[in-house]
Amino acid sequence: MNIQGQSHRYPQAKLGRRIMPFVLLGLMLLTMEISVSAQTMEQSNPGRVTYNTIKVDGVDMFYREAGPKDAPVLLLLHGFPTSSHMYRDLIPQLADKYRVIAPDYPGFGQSEMPDRSKFAYTFDSYAQVVDKLIRQLGVNHYALYVMDYGAPVGFRLASKNPVRVTALIVQNGNAYNEGLEKFWDPIKAYWGTGGSTEREAIRWLTSLAATKWQYTNGVKDASLVSPDTWTMDQTFLDRPGNAEIQLDLFYDYRTNIPLYPQWQNYFREHKPATLVLWGKNDAIFVAAGATPYKRDTPNAEVHLLDTGHFALETHGHEIAKLIREFLSRNLKSGGQG
Repeated sequence: MNIQGQSHRYPQAKLGRRIMPFVLLGLMLLTMEISVSAQTMEQSNPGRVTYNTIKVDGVDMFYREAGPKDAPVLLLLHGFPTSSHMYRDLIPQLADKYRVIAPDYPGFGQSEMPDRSKFAYTFDSYAQVVDKLIRQLGVNHYALYVMDYGAPVGFRLASKNPVRVTALIVQNGNAYNEGLEKFWDPIKAYWGTGGSTEREAIRWLTSLAATKWQYTNGVKDASLVSPDTWTMDQTFLDRPGNAEIQLDLFYDYRTNIPLYPQWQNYFREHKPATLVLWGKNDAIFVAAGATPYKRDTPNAEVHLLDTGHFALETHGHEIAKLIREFLSRNLKSGGQG
Protein backbone atom coordinates (compact mmCIF):
# COMPACT_ATOMS: atom_id res chain seq x y z
CA MET A 1 0.00 0.00 0.00
CA ASN A 2 1.32 3.40 -1.02
CA ILE A 3 0.74 5.45 2.14
CA GLN A 4 2.78 8.32 0.78
CA GLY A 5 0.59 8.54 -2.32
CA GLN A 6 -2.57 8.57 -0.26
CA SER A 7 -1.21 11.29 2.02
CA HIS A 8 -0.84 13.50 -1.05
CA ARG A 9 -4.42 12.88 -2.19
CA TYR A 10 -6.20 13.64 1.10
CA PRO A 11 -5.12 17.31 1.29
CA GLN A 12 -6.17 17.75 -2.36
CA ALA A 13 -9.61 16.31 -1.59
CA LYS A 14 -10.01 18.61 1.40
CA LEU A 15 -8.90 21.58 -0.68
CA GLY A 16 -11.43 20.65 -3.35
CA ARG A 17 -14.25 20.53 -0.81
CA ARG A 18 -13.24 23.95 0.48
CA ILE A 19 -13.06 25.50 -2.98
CA MET A 20 -16.28 23.99 -4.38
CA PRO A 21 -18.73 26.35 -2.57
CA PHE A 22 -16.82 29.33 -3.95
CA VAL A 23 -16.95 27.84 -7.46
CA LEU A 24 -20.70 27.29 -7.18
CA LEU A 25 -21.18 30.82 -5.85
CA GLY A 26 -19.16 32.17 -8.76
CA LEU A 27 -21.31 30.25 -11.24
CA MET A 28 -24.48 31.55 -9.60
CA LEU A 29 -23.24 35.13 -9.77
CA LEU A 30 -22.21 34.66 -13.39
CA THR A 31 -25.66 33.28 -14.24
CA MET A 32 -27.33 36.21 -12.50
CA GLU A 33 -25.08 38.64 -14.36
CA ILE A 34 -25.96 37.04 -17.69
CA SER A 35 -29.68 37.19 -16.84
CA VAL A 36 -29.48 40.84 -15.79
CA SER A 37 -27.45 41.60 -18.90
CA ALA A 38 -30.06 39.93 -21.10
CA GLN A 39 -32.85 41.92 -19.41
CA THR A 40 -30.86 45.11 -19.84
CA MET A 41 -30.34 44.36 -23.52
CA GLU A 42 -34.06 43.66 -23.88
CA GLN A 43 -34.92 46.97 -22.22
CA SER A 44 -32.38 48.87 -24.29
CA ASN A 45 -33.71 47.34 -27.53
CA PRO A 46 -37.52 47.27 -27.16
CA GLY A 47 -37.97 47.41 -30.92
CA ARG A 48 -36.36 44.03 -31.42
CA VAL A 49 -38.76 41.89 -33.45
CA THR A 50 -39.21 38.15 -33.00
CA TYR A 51 -40.53 35.87 -35.73
CA ASN A 52 -42.80 33.10 -34.50
CA THR A 53 -45.06 30.30 -35.66
CA ILE A 54 -47.96 28.84 -33.70
CA LYS A 55 -50.47 26.17 -34.68
CA VAL A 56 -54.08 27.35 -34.83
CA ASP A 57 -56.73 24.76 -35.69
CA GLY A 58 -53.98 22.62 -37.19
CA VAL A 59 -52.62 25.44 -39.38
CA ASP A 60 -49.17 26.96 -38.82
CA MET A 61 -49.70 30.69 -38.30
CA PHE A 62 -46.71 33.00 -38.54
CA TYR A 63 -46.58 36.29 -36.65
CA ARG A 64 -44.14 39.07 -35.86
CA GLU A 65 -44.00 40.41 -32.33
CA ALA A 66 -42.13 43.12 -30.47
CA GLY A 67 -42.45 45.17 -27.30
CA PRO A 68 -42.98 44.47 -23.58
CA LYS A 69 -45.26 41.53 -22.82
CA ASP A 70 -47.20 43.57 -20.25
CA ALA A 71 -47.72 46.61 -22.48
CA PRO A 72 -51.01 47.52 -24.22
CA VAL A 73 -51.43 45.39 -27.33
CA LEU A 74 -51.61 46.69 -30.88
CA LEU A 75 -52.77 44.08 -33.40
CA LEU A 76 -51.73 44.79 -37.01
CA LEU A 77 -53.82 43.13 -39.73
CA HIS A 78 -52.44 43.19 -43.27
CA GLY A 79 -54.03 43.45 -46.70
CA PHE A 80 -53.73 41.92 -50.16
CA PRO A 81 -51.37 40.88 -51.67
CA THR A 82 -48.94 41.37 -48.83
CA SER A 83 -48.39 40.02 -45.29
CA SER A 84 -47.05 41.20 -41.94
CA HIS A 85 -44.01 42.23 -43.99
CA MET A 86 -45.87 45.47 -44.73
CA TYR A 87 -45.40 46.41 -41.05
CA ARG A 88 -41.67 45.63 -40.90
CA ASP A 89 -40.67 49.29 -40.44
CA LEU A 90 -43.65 50.38 -38.33
CA ILE A 91 -43.29 47.75 -35.61
CA PRO A 92 -39.93 48.96 -34.20
CA GLN A 93 -41.27 52.52 -34.08
CA LEU A 94 -44.10 51.51 -31.73
CA ALA A 95 -42.62 48.65 -29.73
CA ASP A 96 -41.07 50.76 -26.98
CA LYS A 97 -44.54 51.44 -25.52
CA TYR A 98 -46.74 48.73 -27.01
CA ARG A 99 -46.79 44.98 -27.49
CA VAL A 100 -47.14 44.81 -31.26
CA ILE A 101 -48.40 41.61 -32.93
CA ALA A 102 -48.70 41.19 -36.70
CA PRO A 103 -49.88 37.81 -38.05
CA ASP A 104 -49.93 36.41 -41.60
CA TYR A 105 -53.24 34.90 -42.68
CA PRO A 106 -53.18 31.31 -43.99
CA GLY A 107 -52.12 31.43 -47.64
CA PHE A 108 -50.20 34.68 -47.11
CA GLY A 109 -46.58 35.37 -46.23
CA GLN A 110 -44.88 32.84 -43.97
CA SER A 111 -48.08 31.19 -42.72
CA GLU A 112 -49.05 27.75 -43.95
CA MET A 113 -51.02 27.48 -47.19
CA PRO A 114 -53.46 24.59 -46.65
CA ASP A 115 -55.16 23.04 -49.65
CA ARG A 116 -58.44 24.72 -50.57
CA SER A 117 -60.23 21.45 -49.85
CA LYS A 118 -58.99 21.52 -46.25
CA PHE A 119 -59.31 25.20 -45.35
CA ALA A 120 -62.06 27.66 -46.25
CA TYR A 121 -60.39 30.78 -47.65
CA THR A 122 -63.01 33.26 -46.48
CA PHE A 123 -63.01 36.39 -44.35
CA ASP A 124 -65.07 34.58 -41.74
CA SER A 125 -62.34 31.93 -41.49
CA TYR A 126 -59.62 34.55 -41.22
CA ALA A 127 -61.45 36.35 -38.42
CA GLN A 128 -61.80 33.05 -36.56
CA VAL A 129 -58.13 32.02 -36.84
CA VAL A 130 -56.86 35.50 -35.91
CA ASP A 131 -59.18 35.50 -32.87
CA LYS A 132 -57.90 32.08 -31.80
CA LEU A 133 -54.29 33.14 -32.38
CA ILE A 134 -54.48 36.16 -30.11
CA ARG A 135 -56.37 34.20 -27.45
CA GLN A 136 -53.61 31.58 -27.50
CA LEU A 137 -51.13 34.40 -26.98
CA GLY A 138 -53.05 35.44 -23.86
CA VAL A 139 -54.32 38.71 -25.34
CA ASN A 140 -57.64 39.91 -23.91
CA HIS A 141 -57.75 43.51 -25.14
CA TYR A 142 -56.08 45.16 -28.08
CA ALA A 143 -56.05 48.18 -30.35
CA LEU A 144 -56.56 47.32 -34.02
CA TYR A 145 -54.65 48.58 -37.06
CA VAL A 146 -56.56 47.41 -40.15
CA MET A 147 -55.56 47.85 -43.77
CA ASP A 148 -57.31 46.59 -46.92
CA TYR A 149 -58.27 42.93 -46.17
CA GLY A 150 -57.45 43.65 -42.54
CA ALA A 151 -60.61 45.79 -42.30
CA PRO A 152 -63.18 43.02 -42.91
CA VAL A 153 -61.15 40.69 -40.69
CA GLY A 154 -60.74 43.23 -37.90
CA PHE A 155 -64.27 44.66 -38.06
CA ARG A 156 -65.68 41.16 -37.71
CA LEU A 157 -63.66 40.78 -34.52
CA ALA A 158 -64.58 44.23 -33.21
CA SER A 159 -68.32 43.99 -33.85
CA LYS A 160 -68.45 40.50 -32.31
CA ASN A 161 -66.47 41.39 -29.17
CA PRO A 162 -66.51 45.19 -28.90
CA VAL A 163 -65.29 45.28 -25.30
CA ARG A 164 -62.00 43.69 -26.35
CA VAL A 165 -61.09 46.49 -28.79
CA THR A 166 -59.48 49.51 -27.16
CA ALA A 167 -58.99 51.65 -30.28
CA LEU A 168 -59.17 51.54 -34.08
CA ILE A 169 -56.58 52.63 -36.62
CA VAL A 170 -57.89 52.38 -40.18
CA GLN A 171 -55.51 52.72 -43.11
CA ASN A 172 -57.16 52.39 -46.52
CA GLY A 173 -59.57 49.86 -45.05
CA ASN A 174 -63.14 50.12 -46.25
CA ALA A 175 -66.46 49.98 -44.40
CA TYR A 176 -68.59 52.23 -46.64
CA ASN A 177 -70.03 51.92 -50.15
CA GLU A 178 -68.42 55.26 -51.01
CA GLY A 179 -65.01 53.57 -50.95
CA LEU A 180 -65.80 51.20 -53.82
CA GLU A 181 -65.54 52.74 -57.27
CA LYS A 182 -64.43 51.77 -60.80
CA PHE A 183 -61.66 49.35 -59.76
CA TRP A 184 -64.31 47.04 -58.30
CA ASP A 185 -66.53 46.79 -61.40
CA PRO A 186 -65.00 43.56 -62.82
CA ILE A 187 -64.89 42.06 -59.31
CA LYS A 188 -68.57 42.92 -58.81
CA ALA A 189 -69.28 41.20 -62.13
CA TYR A 190 -67.63 38.09 -60.68
CA TRP A 191 -69.76 38.40 -57.54
CA GLY A 192 -72.84 38.49 -59.72
CA THR A 193 -72.17 35.22 -61.55
CA GLY A 194 -69.41 33.31 -59.75
CA GLY A 195 -68.59 32.11 -63.28
CA SER A 196 -65.28 31.04 -64.78
CA THR A 197 -65.32 33.81 -67.41
CA GLU A 198 -65.56 36.53 -64.77
CA ARG A 199 -63.05 34.70 -62.58
CA GLU A 200 -60.50 34.63 -65.39
CA ALA A 201 -61.13 38.29 -66.16
CA ILE A 202 -59.67 39.31 -62.78
CA ARG A 203 -56.81 36.80 -62.66
CA TRP A 204 -54.47 39.60 -63.74
CA LEU A 205 -54.75 40.93 -60.17
CA THR A 206 -52.39 38.13 -59.09
CA SER A 207 -49.72 39.12 -61.65
CA LEU A 208 -46.44 40.94 -61.02
CA ALA A 209 -47.64 43.95 -63.00
CA ALA A 210 -50.71 44.28 -60.78
CA THR A 211 -48.72 43.81 -57.57
CA LYS A 212 -46.21 46.49 -58.56
CA TRP A 213 -49.07 48.78 -59.60
CA GLN A 214 -50.66 48.49 -56.15
CA TYR A 215 -47.45 49.79 -54.57
CA THR A 216 -46.64 52.54 -57.06
CA ASN A 217 -49.97 53.88 -58.32
CA GLY A 218 -50.79 57.25 -56.80
CA VAL A 219 -47.25 57.67 -55.39
CA LYS A 220 -45.61 60.98 -56.25
CA ASP A 221 -42.05 59.62 -55.98
CA ALA A 222 -41.85 55.90 -56.78
CA SER A 223 -38.18 55.83 -55.75
CA LEU A 224 -39.43 55.87 -52.14
CA VAL A 225 -41.01 52.43 -52.60
CA SER A 226 -38.63 49.52 -52.23
CA PRO A 227 -38.83 46.94 -55.05
CA ASP A 228 -38.50 44.32 -52.30
CA THR A 229 -42.17 44.92 -51.51
CA TRP A 230 -43.77 43.75 -54.73
CA THR A 231 -41.00 41.22 -55.38
CA MET A 232 -41.58 39.47 -52.04
CA ASP A 233 -45.36 39.58 -52.36
CA GLN A 234 -45.20 38.11 -55.84
CA THR A 235 -42.98 35.27 -54.68
CA PHE A 236 -45.78 34.09 -52.41
CA LEU A 237 -48.48 34.74 -55.01
CA ASP A 238 -46.57 32.59 -57.52
CA ARG A 239 -46.68 29.48 -55.32
CA PRO A 240 -48.62 26.71 -57.07
CA GLY A 241 -52.28 27.05 -56.16
CA ASN A 242 -52.04 30.46 -54.52
CA ALA A 243 -53.68 32.36 -57.36
CA GLU A 244 -56.78 30.19 -56.93
CA ILE A 245 -56.83 31.04 -53.22
CA GLN A 246 -56.70 34.75 -54.04
CA LEU A 247 -59.50 34.42 -56.58
CA ASP A 248 -61.58 32.60 -53.95
CA LEU A 249 -61.01 35.55 -51.62
CA PHE A 250 -61.98 38.08 -54.29
CA TYR A 251 -65.26 36.21 -54.65
CA ASP A 252 -65.78 35.99 -50.90
CA TYR A 253 -65.23 39.76 -50.56
CA ARG A 254 -68.89 40.06 -51.61
CA THR A 255 -69.82 38.85 -48.10
CA ASN A 256 -68.32 41.99 -46.58
CA ILE A 257 -70.67 44.49 -48.22
CA PRO A 258 -73.84 43.32 -46.41
CA LEU A 259 -71.91 43.65 -43.13
CA TYR A 260 -71.17 47.35 -43.64
CA PRO A 261 -74.36 48.44 -41.77
CA GLN A 262 -73.45 46.13 -38.88
CA TRP A 263 -69.95 47.57 -38.65
CA GLN A 264 -71.26 51.12 -38.91
CA ASN A 265 -73.69 50.37 -36.10
CA TYR A 266 -70.73 49.15 -34.02
CA PHE A 267 -68.98 52.49 -34.67
CA ARG A 268 -72.09 54.44 -33.63
CA GLU A 269 -72.94 52.41 -30.53
CA HIS A 270 -69.48 51.84 -29.08
CA LYS A 271 -67.71 54.94 -30.42
CA PRO A 272 -64.21 53.44 -30.37
CA ALA A 273 -61.37 55.93 -30.46
CA THR A 274 -60.66 55.99 -34.20
CA LEU A 275 -57.75 57.21 -36.29
CA VAL A 276 -58.23 57.11 -40.07
CA LEU A 277 -55.10 57.30 -42.21
CA TRP A 278 -55.74 57.20 -45.94
CA GLY A 279 -53.58 57.38 -49.05
CA LYS A 280 -55.85 59.79 -50.88
CA ASN A 281 -54.61 58.72 -54.34
CA ASP A 282 -55.63 55.09 -53.78
CA ALA A 283 -57.56 53.73 -56.79
CA ILE A 284 -58.61 50.55 -54.93
CA PHE A 285 -60.25 52.03 -51.85
CA VAL A 286 -60.78 55.62 -52.89
CA ALA A 287 -60.53 58.60 -50.57
CA ALA A 288 -64.33 58.96 -50.51
CA GLY A 289 -64.33 55.94 -48.19
CA ALA A 290 -62.30 57.74 -45.52
CA THR A 291 -64.49 60.63 -44.39
CA PRO A 292 -67.70 58.60 -43.74
CA TYR A 293 -66.06 57.22 -40.60
CA LYS A 294 -66.75 60.62 -39.02
CA ARG A 295 -70.42 60.17 -39.84
CA ASP A 296 -70.69 57.30 -37.36
CA THR A 297 -67.80 58.21 -35.09
CA PRO A 298 -67.82 62.02 -34.92
CA ASN A 299 -64.63 62.16 -32.87
CA ALA A 300 -62.66 60.13 -35.43
CA GLU A 301 -59.45 61.74 -36.63
CA VAL A 302 -59.10 61.59 -40.41
CA HIS A 303 -55.82 62.26 -42.21
CA LEU A 304 -55.61 62.14 -46.00
CA LEU A 305 -52.03 61.52 -47.11
CA ASP A 306 -50.65 62.39 -50.53
CA THR A 307 -49.84 58.83 -51.54
CA GLY A 308 -51.39 55.59 -52.76
CA HIS A 309 -52.71 52.28 -51.41
CA PHE A 310 -49.66 51.24 -49.36
CA ALA A 311 -49.24 54.52 -47.49
CA LEU A 312 -46.69 53.08 -45.04
CA GLU A 313 -44.13 52.75 -47.82
CA THR A 314 -43.90 56.49 -48.40
CA HIS A 315 -45.30 58.00 -45.18
CA GLY A 316 -44.19 55.47 -42.57
CA HIS A 317 -42.57 57.92 -40.14
CA GLU A 318 -45.49 60.34 -40.35
CA ILE A 319 -47.96 57.52 -39.75
CA ALA A 320 -45.94 56.20 -36.80
CA LYS A 321 -45.94 59.68 -35.24
CA LEU A 322 -49.71 60.04 -35.68
CA ILE A 323 -50.29 56.61 -34.17
CA ARG A 324 -48.09 57.29 -31.16
CA GLU A 325 -49.88 60.57 -30.45
CA PHE A 326 -53.29 58.96 -30.95
CA LEU A 327 -52.62 55.95 -28.71
CA SER A 328 -51.01 58.06 -25.99
CA ARG A 329 -54.26 60.05 -25.76
CA ASN A 330 -56.66 57.13 -25.98
CA LEU A 331 -55.09 54.05 -24.42
CA LYS A 332 -54.89 53.52 -20.69
CA SER A 333 -51.53 52.40 -19.34
CA GLY A 334 -51.16 49.16 -17.48
CA GLY A 335 -51.10 46.49 -20.14
CA GLN A 336 -53.69 44.64 -22.16
CA GLY A 337 -55.79 43.64 -19.20
